[in-house]
Amino acid sequence: MNRDTIGAVAAYHHRTKHDFDRYARSPGYMDWANQPDPFRRYNGTETLALPFLDADPEADHAALYRSSLQPEPFGLETVAGFLELSVGLSAWKAYGNSRWSLRMNPSSGNLHPTETHLLMPPMPGIEPGVYHYRVIEHALELRAVPEPETWQGIRNHMGGNGFLVGLTTIFWREAWKYGERAFRYCNHDVGHALAALRFSAGLFGWRLFLLGGMSDRDIEILLGLDRTPWHPGEEEHPDLVAFVCATGDPPCARELPETVLERFASAPYFGKPAPLSRRTRRWEIIEETADKTRKPRTETPEMVEVRQPLQRETREEAVLGAAQIIRRRRSATAFDPDATMDQGSFFSMLDRTLPRSTDAPFDVGLGPPAVHLAVFVHRVAGVPPGIYLLVRDEAEGDVLREECDSGFFWHRVRNGFPLFLLRSGDVRVEAIEVSCHQEIAGFSAFSVGMLGRFSEVFRSGPHRYRHLFWETGMIGQVLYLEAEARGYRGTGIGCFFDDPVHAMLGLATDTFQSLYHFTVGAPVEDPRLTTHPPYFHLEENHDSRT
Repeated sequence: MNRDTIGAVAAYHHRTKHDFDRYARSPGYMDWANQPDPFRRYNGTETLALPFLDADPEADHAALYRSSLQPEPFGLETVAGFLELSVGLSAWKAYGNSRWSLRMNPSSGNLHPTETHLLMPPMPGIEPGVYHYRVIEHALELRAVPEPETWQGIRNHMGGNGFLVGLTTIFWREAWKYGERAFRYCNHDVGHALAALRFSAGLFGWRLFLLGGMSDRDIEILLGLDRTPWHPGEEEHPDLVAFVCATGDPPCARELPETVLERFASAPYFGKPAPLSRRTRRWEIIEETADKTRKPRTETPEMVEVRQPLQRETREEAVLGAAQIIRRRRSATAFDPDATMDQGSFFSMLDRTLPRSTDAPFDVGLGPPAVHLAVFVHRVAGVPPGIYLLVRDEAEGDVLREECDSGFFWHRVRNGFPLFLLRSGDVRVEAIEVSCHQEIAGFSAFSVGMLGRFSEVFRSGPHRYRHLFWETGMIGQVLYLEAEARGYRGTGIGCFFDDPVHAMLGLATDTFQSLYHFTVGAPVEDPRLTTHPPYFHLEENHDSRT
């Protein structure tokens, strides 16, 4: 492995840290005239309008994680529903003359750098081909029609029926606001989107597995990224491809053979991306880091299962249905600092973040868990305020003890549950200070800092740096949905002071690094905002034409 490459990626991470007296480089102002369009469209393509769900799948809260539903047949209606409940719009908000959309999958700054693509075999209502999902219209844009034998080759190789879904990233959308730190945020968003896709698949009785052996070059070929006439600075970078199938067993393979890739390589791809901005700004360090972290073909890592039994709640399972929870997900902008969370909800939320190979979303095959949660408890009934650590893989417990402050208690809170009290006391002010002085980190019931196993991640390749952020995004999506299910609300926090967080925990080396923060509490709603249904604009446009 090239040490220069490893060093360059590590240097990016350290260069893009925030500190009390220095923030990572960013534009420093909001260039509204060049704000990127959050909705990609490909001009010159055939468009297939997708139907909306007449009724949401009848699945309860628990079915988000382990679905026992009978698989729905693949077809236009079910694939459309899968997209609607994962990466579609969830609402519009309005204030005065301003209006903006929200989506099922969250994004840093609501900027949405992640794009979704489908590779569809023949199925009722959908012609076979490679498609881009146009979110704003809930429609598919046809980008390529590979030879008919292609789909049978995929089916034979994967060992069953299904379709492929791909995710890509447009770095400019985040860099426009956040500058150099945007590479981190884009990869958070990939993790959120991956988890959202997995949860949605389960509501149709389907499973979703990463084709983790594939390279970025393979994905570029499949999605035609290498043959698309991009506007400078607005390219889509490959992230992942997953296989959606109706069986509970993993597919026979986690990559596609060269013979299949050759068919995609020889197919013409249609459509020219519409420009997102009048002018873009290059952030060379993002481009360099994206290049250094490109994924080669690899072996698929084995999943490590956490065997702790599910924590039993002190109150009944959430009354909201799974789809209703997904549709209600929002990011809180303020919390009630006097509200207290019940103990059952607290432990159940944390429990759902543990990586079980049988439960969504961590059953997708990303690999062994590499992220642990530093938990700052503020107002949870029966749980003393203080700093705790949720050890998501207890095999790393000894390493964490060695790396953290030697004066910590390490008192296990519950038998059989990997949550440890490190230090007791009111930590609200500290949580606010290290989260870029944001009150939501201390006015909540609890907040978390996600600690990734950093210095060892490169043993399996620099591309694993991206996967660390994907894992944090997946954890964040779980916390979002669990908060909504229990009458609370969550918010992801990308702005925090990296090394001051490490100092709080006594982390003096690069073994673990703080990668993402999250906070959960009782939301304070803004009465000035108006909410509209997710696709009401389509009716408005229709009315204006008639």
